[in-house]
Amino acid sequence: MPALPTTAVYIATSLDGFIARPNGALDWLPPPSASGEDYGYAAFMATVEVLVMGRNTFDVVCSFGEWPYADQRVVVLTTRPLTVPTAFGARVEARNAEPAALLAQFAAEGVRKIYLDGGLTIQRFLAANLVDELILTRVPVLLGAGIPLFGLLPHDLALEHLTTTTYAEGLVQSHYRVKRP
Repeated sequence: MPALPTTAVYIATSLDGFIARPNGALDWLPPPSASGEDYGYAAFMATVEVLVMGRNTFDVVCSFGEWPYADQRVVVLTTRPLTVPTAFGARVEARNAEPAALLAQFAAEGVRKIYLDGGLTIQRFLAANLVDELILTRVPVLLGAGIPLFGLLPHDLALEHLTTTTYAEGLVQSHYRVKRP
């Protein structure tokens, strides 16, 4: 049986731990850096073979107007029919699978690294203990309410701190590896 791909989360949160407002809005995220700083995003994406996102996240990203993942293979986890705009090309597909089954499918395809995005998707993979890395960028804003990054877990997940980087705009990015027993 081929090795399961590694999974990584790369996401921004408010200081109080929310990834979006209660209605899913992301208007609190800072605009692109005037200095051109991408907070390590391009380097991270260069290591990723497949981006797995939830349906709600896909719908939010579609509202951006321009598809930001032009050359990236994207798998949308959904139980509902998915219409992919033709402008997105053939790189977007829908799947309905539990985290372990999805990783087994990717392993059979030879995929080595997956980027997980979207609150519920991340929570489901964390609950299944199938996240290997977390790259969390905290934005200096308090929302008071919203969609939390983390949810209930059936067990503790111990993390190993790898690095923390601070940026001139006040963002703080920490990189963790999930410790395995």
